[in-house]
Amino acid sequence: MNGYLLFKSLHIIAVISWMAGLLYLPRIFVYHVENFEKEQTTKIFETMERKLYNYIMRPAMILSWLFGIILIWINGIESFAYLWLQLKVLLVVILTIYHEYLGRCMRLLKSKENIKSSKFFRIINEIPTILLIFIVFIVVFKPI
Repeated sequence: MNGYLLFKSLHIIAVISWMAGLLYLPRIFVYHVENFEKEQTTKIFETMERKLYNYIMRPAMILSWLFGIILIWINGIESFAYLWLQLKVLLVVILTIYHEYLGRCMRLLKSKENIKSSKFFRIINEIPTILLIFIVFIVVFKPI
């Protein structure tokens, strides 16, 4: 079995799982904010948020990074000299910062310190989609 293709497949699976969480968690935040006065409902959202973030998103993010680094290592560290790969890594760093920001939002919602509106969460829900589009085009076309 080709090791490179194995790790590339695992990388793609991890990225898909991570992206699913990055796209879904802010949506849960929307419903959480819109139902903040219903204690039983907010407890359900808090459980959903915590499980999604800790059991799916965090491991998927770590595995995305791990398999991505392994792919760079398999190709040779000199492959990092390509500008397209540097741009991809930069965008993934931004996704990681966004991921951590969502974790902060989740903690603020749980502690009832959130001041963000459901509209805010609807808007930031588009960030990972935009980054994903750029990442896919950069990786597929390797323009620079």
